[in-house]
Amino acid sequence: MSSSNTTTDHDEIRKWAEKRKGRPARVKTKGEGGILRFDFGEPEENLEKISWEDFFQIFDENDLAFLYQDETKDGGTSRFNKFVSRH
Repeated sequence: MSSSNTTTDHDEIRKWAEKRKGRPARVKTKGEGGILRFDFGEPEENLEKISWEDFFQIFDENDLAFLYQDETKDGGTSRFNKFVSRH
């Protein structure tokens, strides 16, 4: 069974996303901030692409940690991820 990992390391998060062709994004909201997501190239009308700089600014301002999985149960590359509170 594959396990999940948690990190706050910006480089680790970026490498994980880029390996899966993910780009930083957020759910469109009015104003600053927003719910962070990765855009994996599948059309999602409510996603807005943002820079890595903006992505990590929101990530740090909201005291988030990145919960992720490297592999699926059958050994494939997993895209499972979630942003959770550091506390």
